[in-house]
Amino acid sequence: MTIQAAEETPLLEMREITKRFPGVLANDKAFLSVMRGEIHALLGENGAGKSTLMQILYGAYRRDEGEIFINGKPVDFADTAAAIHHGIGMVHQEFMLVRPFSVVENIILGLRNGRSPLLGIDAAARVITKLSNRHGLVVDPFALVENLPIGVQQRVEILKLLYREAKLLILDEPTAVLTPQEKAGLFAVLRSLAAAGRSIVIVTHKLHEIMEIADRVTVMRDGRSLACIRTTETSESELAKLMVGRHVELKANKEPIKRGLPILQIEALQALNDAGRLAIRGVSLEVHAGEILGIAGIDGNGQSELAETILNLRRPIAGRVLLDGYEITDLSPSAHHARGLVYIPADRRGVGSVSDLPVRSNAILGTQRQRSWMYGLLLDQSKILTHASELVRRFGVRTAGVDFQAGKLSGGNLQKLILGREIMRDPRVIVVEQPTRGLDVGAVETVWAELLAERDKGKAILLISAELEEIMNLSDRIAVIYEGIIVGLVDAQGASVEQIGLMMAGVSEKAGDVFPN
Repeated sequence: MTIQAAEETPLLEMREITKRFPGVLANDKAFLSVMRGEIHALLGENGAGKSTLMQILYGAYRRDEGEIFINGKPVDFADTAAAIHHGIGMVHQEFMLVRPFSVVENIILGLRNGRSPLLGIDAAARVITKLSNRHGLVVDPFALVENLPIGVQQRVEILKLLYREAKLLILDEPTAVLTPQEKAGLFAVLRSLAAAGRSIVIVTHKLHEIMEIADRVTVMRDGRSLACIRTTETSESELAKLMVGRHVELKANKEPIKRGLPILQIEALQALNDAGRLAIRGVSLEVHAGEILGIAGIDGNGQSELAETILNLRRPIAGRVLLDGYEITDLSPSAHHARGLVYIPADRRGVGSVSDLPVRSNAILGTQRQRSWMYGLLLDQSKILTHASELVRRFGVRTAGVDFQAGKLSGGNLQKLILGREIMRDPRVIVVEQPTRGLDVGAVETVWAELLAERDKGKAILLISAELEEIMNLSDRIAVIYEGIIVGLVDAQGASVEQIGLMMAGVSEKAGDVFPN
């Protein structure tokens, strides 16, 4: 991959970009410079201003101050159509596709030719096929999007931009929903695009991917651009320190396992999803004392339904759940709590907390009716205050106080509040789903350390995560789920990313390679 010489005019320059929202300075004289044929990473904590800067570039927001230059000429994007007209395209983390439509219909949707409001499907399909072949984006133009794997849907999004002759592509967390094999394919495509002279900006928090694919990286903190560095001249640890302002431990410090007896047992569990289709297909697992059993898989393969069914938030249609040999399948969520089974959900704002209530109320959420919090017929506010203050201190929740509204906390601090609340109940089993989704590396470090500390105390932890790096770092054993079926169960110590990635794509291990539970 070749980056243009420094004296050449950048394809894109954003200078002194400032954007204010009520009470928030989102961008503070931020800068970004991208050369032709460059893969450029944009890195920063949650709230650092990355998304705002990209939304300004894509025309979704208007900047308050600063200048944008394309090929050295000043531009002003009133809307996304203006940005697209200037050759800028964006692939959002949530794909913007019409699922019942074909690939070609999605790509030409909203376009027209010079003589007619309609575009010829066959002619468009031929152009798409040429683009696909040129850049390794293998896809059938007439396939329905709803029948395509996630990785292929992402190719369709990229083809939409190429069809519109985008010169600069913005990709927001592009590997979040991909298997390792799909990620390798995406990176090959991005290198092909860069070699053809297109420029790519990747917004991501995954440091190892930045080092693998990017030519340069711009690091943001508190709305400002701190530095623009060539990846050949830096390291993951240096980037993490720039991002959060301190040294960050990027690998989990895991003690040797001291596995005890099985505590949580799941037997032939089946459950439906919200659409009434079978989402969990006969799942059987055991989670032992003192271990973390990781559930790996691409989002949407039954992970959430499994967690909800274990907690009886979703009724099973077959199978059962046992805790210490006692069946708890039909017990209420509060009864699960009472027996020592707690749940940290993926949706921390909609399910894990009550956003309108203060930190102190969220600190006892789910147990507020227990006599231990009562003083006569009323809640003992002094005891709740002491408990909430200890939680905030112990788990490093950054808040203006225990009376601060929980919904106004950052994602990382809200997650630490929920994690701390459940851990301080001293449970026997923790079911935790997507514990670090959307969190910066500093918050990830804290969450990982707390989960490992509970594991070392002999707790049984069922970890559900779409982040394969997290699964590999924390788990003692890894079960891979695909379309509601456990397709493999392996010892984490001997597992490889390639092996897990194949199973995530639905390729089962040979019977001799699967570890029994």
